[in-house]
Amino acid sequence: MCNILKLKYIFPIVVCLLLLPSFLLYTLVVSFENEFDEFYFGIDVAYADVDKIKKLVDQISDYTNFFVIGSTGISYDQDNLNQTIFYLVEQNLDYAVYTGSARWLFSINEILALYEEKFVGLYYDDEHGGRQLDLNAISVESADNYSDAASQFVSSLVYRLNATYYRDKPYSYLVPLDFHLITSDYALYWFDYQAGYDVLLAQFGWNYSRQINIAQVRGAATAMDRDWGAIIAWTYSEPPYVGSGEELFDDLVLAYENGAKYILVFDSNEAYTDTILREEHLAAMERFWKYTKDNPRPSNLLDGRVAFVLPKDWAYGFRGPDDKIWGLWETDELASTISEDLGFLLEEYGSKLDVIYDDGLELDNIYKKYFFWNGTIITP
Repeated sequence: MCNILKLKYIFPIVVCLLLLPSFLLYTLVVSFENEFDEFYFGIDVAYADVDKIKKLVDQISDYTNFFVIGSTGISYDQDNLNQTIFYLVEQNLDYAVYTGSARWLFSINEILALYEEKFVGLYYDDEHGGRQLDLNAISVESADNYSDAASQFVSSLVYRLNATYYRDKPYSYLVPLDFHLITSDYALYWFDYQAGYDVLLAQFGWNYSRQINIAQVRGAATAMDRDWGAIIAWTYSEPPYVGSGEELFDDLVLAYENGAKYILVFDSNEAYTDTILREEHLAAMERFWKYTKDNPRPSNLLDGRVAFVLPKDWAYGFRGPDDKIWGLWETDELASTISEDLGFLLEEYGSKLDVIYDDGLELDNIYKKYFFWNGTIITP
């Protein structure tokens, strides 16, 4: 992970619907028949000590099946990368590799070709939406309106995901989009998916609402027929960084019960030099692994779900009364109203609520009911 998320508090929510119907309908063409044939659970390690990583793998290999090599100190060093991947494969763990630059795709790909049967995807950069909202290394500095901001954001990210680095003439070009792409974020998942990501991990951290995060990423994944998951990030900005083992277990179960296909625990201190996971966290992970075996999920978690439909291109963070739209526009009466509506729906539907966008697709019976931002309610 490049930047650990920095999130604000969520504010209480109450309401009144104001606007009259004007909407586009949705067709969500998805197949969930085999949604849970595969389930990935493991650790994203962002430090570069190969010996420490091997020791950690020995500890967790019996109760995880997935490992993210999250340090460029490994992914940009062919010997380190080869050692690490070989060890993971020997322990029968699937894996993903992090990079934030297309420059290293050639060398990474050469090693992946040796162990491709266990390679799940390329974890390429992260927090594009969150950084935009927080005006931190942003894609959009100014825009005429929300649609202009959305167009700029997606176009900029598409350009980044199509970036190449020329090495030698015998080598063909490689771009991130040549790989199965994974990333994490804490906002604006819809637009990350539009740019081409295959898997988005909602970051669970700080005191940001887990269920609002889930509703947004799961709704976007459902609408675009992609995969989603969660990554348990920092709770504090200084040691011990993470909460208790019991809190970790609760977050893992929450993600699992909401249907996450990928569930990761982020592991690194602020200096990216050492683990932050204690025995209580590893015990919580082992307990969670047993929980998944004892509590298999149904094959179709869409049953009974409803959708809250946001205005097209309206990128709001839902993190508090001072949050902004696209990081550029101040909150307004509409933002307050929509936030209050979302709060009421979360109270009523809880884990059955998804958040999607009024984005020009045609309506189908994917959801039991659609609650539009302007007060319209549709029951297919």
